[in-house]
Amino acid sequence: MLDESPKRFDRIISILIQLQSKRIVKAQELADRFEVSLRTIYRDIRSLETSGVPIYSEPGVGYSLVDGYRLPPVMFTREEATSFIASEKLMETFIDKELGKHYASAMFKIKSVLKNTDKDWLSSIESKVIIQQPSVHLFNEKVPDAMSILFKSIANKTQVKLLYQAFDSDSFERIIEPVGVFHDNNNWYIFGFCHLRKDYRQFRADRIQGIEQTNILFVREHNTLETYLNKEKECPTTQVILLVDKKIVKYLDYEKKYHGFVSQKKIDDKIEMIFLSRDIENGFSRWLLMFADYATIIEPQRLKERMLEMLESYKINLLK
Repeated sequence: MLDESPKRFDRIISILIQLQSKRIVKAQELADRFEVSLRTIYRDIRSLETSGVPIYSEPGVGYSLVDGYRLPPVMFTREEATSFIASEKLMETFIDKELGKHYASAMFKIKSVLKNTDKDWLSSIESKVIIQQPSVHLFNEKVPDAMSILFKSIANKTQVKLLYQAFDSDSFERIIEPVGVFHDNNNWYIFGFCHLRKDYRQFRADRIQGIEQTNILFVREHNTLETYLNKEKECPTTQVILLVDKKIVKYLDYEKKYHGFVSQKKIDDKIEMIFLSRDIENGFSRWLLMFADYATIIEPQRLKERMLEMLESYKINLLK
């Protein structure tokens, strides 16, 4: 019992901090975070209430602190402070200028409450951590506040107007209701309901040529971003089987998962690779072109035809 008391005290303090960080916190959310039972969370909440913390609870909704109640600023441990370095470097590299500026301002405030010894500790590490710039531009430099506007749109549930440059067309205007943003395969994407197409679409952040916040509220109730992304994974697929030279397989490890990789096995001196591709007409076939001289297409026949079409088009363009 003596061993458990310090752990319980730390957990109760952490619960109080989490209650301050969000307007409503569900009991199950707390139980999952601290890996304890719901009964334990209920007991910890009662302990906070007994100590005078004004907690409002509503069955089926969650817990929240009464408006106006705040604890003095919480000091960070050295380990927590160290984690700021990685997050700061990542934000400098992978977010747009506007949000990056706000994050830098927030970091100055956070660092201002650290003990002097911890400030020195961070200073000694900061210059030793470098995150290389991505090889492509994640955002259009002419639209430095795209992510900031999208976040406001999601929070306020207001539509945004995009001027968007598709891969193979001129710029066009779209009115969307953003559901969320996600980073995948070295790019940021915005997923939202497009009023022109009357359906959900995703847009790459670097192709946004202009963005404008509107005061028009969403006309739909949207599910969580994860719901739609999981549904996209259930789209119709085509099985692709390739025989690939062993010497090239290791170079495909990073990107193969983005093209529906399923499995691979050794067959004589080759590696059989199986994919379930959602786009053999463009995405998969263009990727395959990079190592086509080291691969044999077993199936489908349509992929073979598509590769020949692309090579013939390339030959014609080369001779112009």
